[in-house]
Amino acid sequence: MTAAVFFGCAFIAFGPALALYIFTIATEPLRIIFLIAGAFFWLVSLLLSSLIWFLVETINGHKEGPVQKYLLIFGVLVSVFIQEGFRFAYYKLLKKANEGLKAINPDETVPSMRLLAYVSGLGFGIMSGVFSFVNTLSDSLGPGTVGIHGDSPQFFLNSAFMTLVIILLHVFWSIVFFDGCEKKKWSTLLVVLLTHLLVSALTFTNPYYGVNLVVSYTIMMAMGVWAFFVAGGSCRTLKLCLLCQDKDFLLFNQRSR
Repeated sequence: MTAAVFFGCAFIAFGPALALYIFTIATEPLRIIFLIAGAFFWLVSLLLSSLIWFLVETINGHKEGPVQKYLLIFGVLVSVFIQEGFRFAYYKLLKKANEGLKAINPDETVPSMRLLAYVSGLGFGIMSGVFSFVNTLSDSLGPGTVGIHGDSPQFFLNSAFMTLVIILLHVFWSIVFFDGCEKKKWSTLLVVLLTHLLVSALTFTNPYYGVNLVVSYTIMMAMGVWAFFVAGGSCRTLKLCLLCQDKDFLLFNQRSR
Protein backbone atom coordinates (compact mmCIF):
# COMPACT_ATOMS: atom_id res chain seq x y z
CA MET A 1 0.00 0.00 0.00
CA THR A 2 2.84 2.42 0.83
CA ALA A 3 4.42 1.81 -2.58
CA ALA A 4 1.11 2.60 -4.27
CA VAL A 5 0.83 5.85 -2.32
CA PHE A 6 4.45 6.74 -3.15
CA PHE A 7 4.17 6.21 -6.90
CA GLY A 8 0.65 7.63 -7.12
CA CYS A 9 1.60 10.86 -5.36
CA ALA A 10 4.86 11.11 -7.32
CA PHE A 11 3.03 10.84 -10.65
CA ILE A 12 0.40 13.36 -9.54
CA ALA A 13 2.97 15.91 -8.40
CA PHE A 14 5.60 15.53 -11.13
CA GLY A 15 3.83 13.75 -14.01
CA PRO A 16 2.66 16.88 -15.88
CA ALA A 17 6.03 18.58 -15.40
CA LEU A 18 7.82 15.47 -16.70
CA ALA A 19 5.52 15.39 -19.73
CA LEU A 20 6.19 19.06 -20.46
CA TYR A 21 9.92 18.45 -20.21
CA ILE A 22 9.89 15.39 -22.49
CA PHE A 23 7.70 16.85 -25.22
CA THR A 24 8.83 20.48 -25.26
CA ILE A 25 12.35 20.72 -23.85
CA ALA A 26 14.25 17.43 -23.91
CA THR A 27 14.95 17.56 -27.66
CA GLU A 28 16.49 21.05 -27.55
CA PRO A 29 19.90 21.32 -25.80
CA LEU A 30 19.65 25.10 -25.45
CA ARG A 31 16.30 24.81 -23.68
CA ILE A 32 17.74 22.24 -21.27
CA ILE A 33 20.53 24.67 -20.38
CA PHE A 34 18.07 27.49 -19.70
CA LEU A 35 15.87 25.16 -17.62
CA ILE A 36 18.83 24.08 -15.48
CA ALA A 37 19.86 27.71 -15.08
CA GLY A 38 16.34 28.59 -13.94
CA ALA A 39 16.43 25.75 -11.40
CA PHE A 40 19.81 27.03 -10.20
CA PHE A 41 18.44 30.54 -9.69
CA TRP A 42 15.62 29.13 -7.59
CA LEU A 43 18.15 27.16 -5.53
CA VAL A 44 20.15 30.32 -4.88
CA SER A 45 16.98 32.10 -3.76
CA LEU A 46 16.28 29.20 -1.39
CA LEU A 47 19.83 29.42 -0.03
CA LEU A 48 19.46 33.13 0.65
CA SER A 49 16.05 32.60 2.27
CA SER A 50 17.50 29.84 4.47
CA LEU A 51 20.36 32.11 5.53
CA ILE A 52 17.96 34.87 6.57
CA TRP A 53 15.78 32.33 8.42
CA PHE A 54 18.86 30.97 10.24
CA LEU A 55 19.92 34.46 11.32
CA VAL A 56 16.43 35.32 12.58
CA GLU A 57 16.16 32.01 14.44
CA THR A 58 19.56 32.56 16.03
CA ILE A 59 18.60 36.05 17.18
CA ASN A 60 15.35 34.67 18.59
CA GLY A 61 17.24 31.97 20.46
CA HIS A 62 15.22 29.09 18.90
CA LYS A 63 12.36 29.79 21.29
CA GLU A 64 9.06 27.95 20.92
CA GLY A 65 5.61 29.48 21.26
CA PRO A 66 3.54 32.15 19.47
CA VAL A 67 6.68 33.96 18.37
CA GLN A 68 7.72 30.92 16.36
CA LYS A 69 4.50 31.11 14.33
CA TYR A 70 5.10 34.75 13.43
CA LEU A 71 8.69 33.98 12.51
CA LEU A 72 7.44 31.22 10.21
CA ILE A 73 5.06 33.66 8.50
CA PHE A 74 7.90 36.15 8.19
CA GLY A 75 10.12 33.46 6.65
CA VAL A 76 7.52 32.55 4.03
CA LEU A 77 6.95 36.18 3.06
CA VAL A 78 10.67 36.86 2.77
CA SER A 79 11.12 33.70 0.69
CA VAL A 80 8.44 34.80 -1.79
CA PHE A 81 9.99 38.24 -2.19
CA ILE A 82 13.42 36.71 -2.75
CA GLN A 83 12.08 34.21 -5.31
CA GLU A 84 10.43 36.97 -7.31
CA GLY A 85 13.57 39.05 -7.05
CA PHE A 86 15.59 36.19 -8.53
CA ARG A 87 12.95 35.72 -11.22
CA PHE A 88 13.51 39.33 -12.21
CA ALA A 89 17.29 38.85 -12.10
CA TYR A 90 16.99 35.79 -14.33
CA TYR A 91 14.86 37.77 -16.78
CA LYS A 92 17.58 40.41 -16.97
CA LEU A 93 20.21 37.72 -17.57
CA LEU A 94 18.16 36.07 -20.31
CA LYS A 95 17.52 39.45 -21.92
CA LYS A 96 21.24 40.16 -22.09
CA ALA A 97 21.98 36.63 -23.35
CA ASN A 98 19.32 36.92 -26.03
CA GLU A 99 20.68 40.23 -27.25
CA GLY A 100 24.19 38.76 -27.26
CA LEU A 101 23.13 35.76 -29.33
CA LYS A 102 21.44 38.05 -31.86
CA ALA A 103 24.55 40.22 -32.12
CA ILE A 104 26.90 37.25 -32.59
CA ASN A 105 24.72 35.28 -35.01
CA PRO A 106 22.20 37.66 -36.63
CA ASP A 107 21.17 34.97 -39.10
CA GLU A 108 20.47 32.37 -36.42
CA THR A 109 17.02 31.94 -34.90
CA VAL A 110 17.28 32.67 -31.18
CA PRO A 111 14.65 31.65 -28.63
CA SER A 112 11.95 34.23 -28.00
CA MET A 113 11.47 35.70 -24.54
CA ARG A 114 8.08 33.96 -24.35
CA LEU A 115 9.75 30.60 -24.84
CA LEU A 116 12.49 31.45 -22.36
CA ALA A 117 9.84 32.50 -19.85
CA TYR A 118 8.15 29.11 -20.17
CA VAL A 119 11.42 27.18 -19.86
CA SER A 120 12.67 29.18 -16.89
CA GLY A 121 9.30 28.92 -15.18
CA LEU A 122 9.36 25.15 -15.53
CA GLY A 123 12.87 25.12 -14.04
CA PHE A 124 11.68 27.22 -11.10
CA GLY A 125 8.62 25.01 -10.64
CA ILE A 126 10.36 21.65 -10.82
CA MET A 127 13.02 22.63 -8.30
CA SER A 128 10.42 24.20 -6.01
CA GLY A 129 8.30 21.04 -6.18
CA VAL A 130 11.25 18.74 -5.51
CA PHE A 131 12.34 20.62 -2.41
CA SER A 132 8.83 21.04 -1.02
CA PHE A 133 7.64 17.47 -1.57
CA VAL A 134 10.56 15.05 -1.71
CA ASN A 135 10.80 14.58 2.07
CA THR A 136 7.05 14.11 2.38
CA LEU A 137 7.12 11.66 -0.51
CA SER A 138 9.86 9.59 1.12
CA ASP A 139 7.82 9.38 4.33
CA SER A 140 4.92 7.88 2.37
CA LEU A 141 6.93 4.64 2.11
CA GLY A 142 6.42 4.13 5.82
CA PRO A 143 6.58 2.93 8.47
CA GLY A 144 3.49 4.42 10.06
CA THR A 145 -0.14 5.13 9.30
CA VAL A 146 -1.31 8.63 8.37
CA GLY A 147 -4.30 9.78 10.38
CA ILE A 148 -3.94 7.33 13.26
CA HIS A 149 -3.83 10.23 15.74
CA GLY A 150 -6.79 12.05 14.20
CA ASP A 151 -4.93 13.85 11.44
CA SER A 152 -6.19 13.86 7.86
CA PRO A 153 -5.52 10.52 6.11
CA GLN A 154 -5.34 12.43 2.82
CA PHE A 155 -2.18 14.30 3.78
CA PHE A 156 0.06 12.78 1.09
CA LEU A 157 -2.58 13.13 -1.62
CA ASN A 158 -3.24 16.76 -0.76
CA SER A 159 0.48 17.49 -0.66
CA ALA A 160 0.88 15.96 -4.13
CA PHE A 161 -1.89 18.10 -5.62
CA MET A 162 -0.46 21.19 -3.91
CA THR A 163 2.98 20.47 -5.35
CA LEU A 164 1.45 20.12 -8.81
CA VAL A 165 -0.29 23.48 -8.57
CA ILE A 166 2.91 25.19 -7.40
CA ILE A 167 4.89 23.78 -10.34
CA LEU A 168 2.32 24.90 -12.91
CA LEU A 169 1.91 28.28 -11.23
CA HIS A 170 5.63 28.94 -11.53
CA VAL A 171 5.33 28.32 -15.28
CA PHE A 172 2.38 30.70 -15.60
CA TRP A 173 3.92 33.28 -13.28
CA SER A 174 7.13 33.38 -15.34
CA ILE A 175 5.26 33.84 -18.63
CA VAL A 176 3.16 36.68 -17.23
CA PHE A 177 6.12 38.15 -15.31
CA PHE A 178 8.43 38.25 -18.34
CA ASP A 179 5.68 39.80 -20.45
CA GLY A 180 5.20 42.49 -17.84
CA CYS A 181 8.93 43.20 -17.86
CA GLU A 182 9.01 43.34 -21.66
CA LYS A 183 6.09 45.77 -21.81
CA LYS A 184 7.12 47.60 -18.62
CA LYS A 185 3.75 46.88 -17.03
CA TRP A 186 4.87 46.94 -13.41
CA SER A 187 1.34 46.28 -12.19
CA THR A 188 1.62 42.83 -13.77
CA LEU A 189 4.69 42.10 -11.65
CA LEU A 190 2.73 43.20 -8.58
CA VAL A 191 -0.09 40.80 -9.42
CA VAL A 192 2.39 37.92 -9.74
CA LEU A 193 3.94 38.83 -6.40
CA LEU A 194 0.57 39.12 -4.63
CA THR A 195 -0.78 35.83 -6.01
CA HIS A 196 2.46 34.12 -5.02
CA LEU A 197 2.11 35.52 -1.52
CA LEU A 198 -1.53 34.41 -1.36
CA VAL A 199 -0.81 30.83 -2.47
CA SER A 200 2.07 30.59 0.01
CA ALA A 201 -0.07 32.03 2.81
CA LEU A 202 -2.77 29.44 2.12
CA THR A 203 -0.46 26.75 3.47
CA PHE A 204 -1.13 28.19 6.93
CA THR A 205 -4.78 27.13 6.62
CA ASN A 206 -3.83 23.45 6.97
CA PRO A 207 -5.36 21.05 7.86
CA TYR A 208 -8.25 22.68 5.93
CA TYR A 209 -6.97 21.14 2.71
CA GLY A 210 -10.21 21.69 0.78
CA VAL A 211 -10.06 25.47 1.11
CA ASN A 212 -6.36 25.48 0.31
CA LEU A 213 -6.68 23.41 -2.86
CA VAL A 214 -9.82 25.12 -4.20
CA VAL A 215 -8.37 28.61 -3.87
CA SER A 216 -4.95 27.56 -5.19
CA TYR A 217 -6.40 25.80 -8.24
CA THR A 218 -8.70 28.75 -8.93
CA ILE A 219 -5.68 31.05 -8.96
CA MET A 220 -3.83 28.56 -11.16
CA MET A 221 -6.66 28.48 -13.71
CA ALA A 222 -6.83 32.28 -13.80
CA MET A 223 -3.07 32.61 -14.22
CA GLY A 224 -3.08 29.86 -16.86
CA VAL A 225 -5.69 31.67 -18.96
CA TRP A 226 -3.76 34.92 -18.57
CA ALA A 227 -0.49 33.23 -19.58
CA PHE A 228 -2.19 31.60 -22.58
CA PHE A 229 -3.30 34.93 -24.03
CA VAL A 230 -0.03 36.63 -23.09
CA ALA A 231 1.87 33.92 -25.01
CA GLY A 232 -0.08 34.77 -28.15
CA GLY A 233 -3.01 32.41 -27.84
CA SER A 234 -6.58 33.26 -28.75
CA CYS A 235 -9.99 31.63 -28.70
CA ARG A 236 -9.65 30.90 -32.41
CA THR A 237 -6.27 29.18 -32.11
CA LEU A 238 -7.49 27.20 -29.11
CA LYS A 239 -10.52 26.00 -31.08
CA LEU A 240 -8.39 25.04 -34.09
CA CYS A 241 -5.99 23.16 -31.82
CA LEU A 242 -8.72 21.24 -29.98
CA LEU A 243 -10.47 20.35 -33.24
CA CYS A 244 -7.18 19.57 -35.02
CA GLN A 245 -8.04 22.13 -37.68
CA ASP A 246 -4.84 24.14 -37.77
CA LYS A 247 -4.79 25.29 -41.41
CA ASP A 248 -1.00 25.66 -41.62
CA PHE A 249 -0.50 22.14 -40.28
CA LEU A 250 -3.08 20.65 -42.67
CA LEU A 251 -1.55 22.51 -45.61
CA PHE A 252 1.89 21.19 -44.71
CA ASN A 253 0.56 17.62 -44.58
CA GLN A 254 -1.10 17.97 -47.96
CA ARG A 255 2.08 19.27 -49.58
CA SER A 256 4.19 16.49 -48.06
CA ARG A 257 2.04 13.72 -49.60
